[in-house]
Amino acid sequence: MKPFFLIVHLIVALMLTGLILLQNSKGGLAGSLGSGEFYRTKRGAERIVFTATFVAATVFLLTSIANILIH
Repeated sequence: MKPFFLIVHLIVALMLTGLILLQNSKGGLAGSLGSGEFYRTKRGAERIVFTATFVAATVFLLTSIANILIH
């Protein structure tokens, strides 16, 4: 069972890295501190990438815990 979780963990880690790189670089803390832009909602593909990143991060956390608990 442990090899299965390790393979899933590796796949999710690669997906999470790719999804983070796909996100808009103007968002986040750096963009909100220095710019005069107002908050805008995410739409279309940007929202899908954001949601997929959140789901991938959650699955990554769960597989990390599973890899720790399974001997």
